[in-house]
Amino acid sequence: MPFRFVHTADLHLDSPFRSLALRNAELADLVRGATRGALTSIVDLCIAESVDALLIAGDLYDGSQTSMNTALFLAGELRRLDEAGIRTFLIRGNHDAQSQVTRELTLPPSVHVFQGQSKPMLAKTLASGRTVHIHGVSFANPHAPESLLPSFHPPIADAINIGMLHTSLSGSPGHDRYAPCSVADLQRHGFDYWALGHVHQRQVHSEQPFIVMPGMPQGREINEAGAKGVTVVTIDDDGRVEIEERPIGVAVFERLSVDITGAVEWRDVLELATRALIRLRHAISAENLILRLSLTGTSALTWRLRRDADLLQTEVTNISAGLSGCWVEKIDLLCREPRAQADRPSREPVEELASLVENEVLPAFGFRTEIRAVTEELLQHLPPELRQALAPDEDALEELAMNVGLMGSADVLAHLHGAAAKGGGD
Repeated sequence: MPFRFVHTADLHLDSPFRSLALRNAELADLVRGATRGALTSIVDLCIAESVDALLIAGDLYDGSQTSMNTALFLAGELRRLDEAGIRTFLIRGNHDAQSQVTRELTLPPSVHVFQGQSKPMLAKTLASGRTVHIHGVSFANPHAPESLLPSFHPPIADAINIGMLHTSLSGSPGHDRYAPCSVADLQRHGFDYWALGHVHQRQVHSEQPFIVMPGMPQGREINEAGAKGVTVVTIDDDGRVEIEERPIGVAVFERLSVDITGAVEWRDVLELATRALIRLRHAISAENLILRLSLTGTSALTWRLRRDADLLQTEVTNISAGLSGCWVEKIDLLCREPRAQADRPSREPVEELASLVENEVLPAFGFRTEIRAVTEELLQHLPPELRQALAPDEDALEELAMNVGLMGSADVLAHLHGAAAKGGGD
């Protein structure tokens, strides 16, 4: 019989969904429960597949706010694996290091938590007599500026060696630098499989040997969009490795863009959005689909959509409620009004103002400097993870500031347009 295991990482149990909670508390509760549901699904998969082990490559918790209730839930799930004869191998990641519960919780005897030095653990003896050993290193602090590879034991001769490491590798956008090392460093170490964690997007970095970042099993917000899962690994007597991605997440985040060019009535926009929502919902098999809807294109309705954004959100929410497990967490209005024709003898005052804002105010150096300063100040009031997601570098900060200016001016002009239309008897 081969050695089979499930490789996962970055569950971030009970993450605090601050931004989502501000918009929709019910949806935030759903996603918060989804991280627990992902762990339950992983345990169900392990038992159904009769694997030998579950490998969790760090960030099981989400930091210092971890509650004992969360820890007891985790212990209960790992106990199910223990009762099924399935071992669990666990390393701590940077978020786990912040949790007091991580060090206080008593886990079932089949769970092995690696410490700061890699002591190989015998995981199985195959029919051929070859042994399988798992190596892992945990770090006790939330920051690991240096590589942890020197802490690993060399591969055991004539055995199958699996390494577990929480690392940012050579760096990844949107993720803190943690235990950095290169793919080439891992390849040279001589293990048969590297079970990594830390970066939330799945990627197979190498196949000789396999170096796998499984990605998180459950997305938590729109920047973690797409289907999420775990990696099922099979290693035979000869050391041949086969991997398979399995979907796990019970809630999938997706972006949906709808072009409303040509829409002349409010109901036209709703019909276009409805058709797009139905198509995507039928294409996604996950229990819950959480959408960021973007309306694009050119339409004379743009000012009304901006002015009555709350009504639009309500109507689209009602439409999505009619589709099983479908949620629209936010609507981005990226559409524009048609440009006024240059040969028109005169334009309405609001059109003149809009042209002035677009062509003279927004590009002005003074305005760009001011809006950037305001954006930087507002970012300081956000949690660090949101600051990193919104403005990971200088260019992203500049783009964010300009988008804030564009959206703000568009909203003001939309209300002025509405007032002018009402005053003119429109």
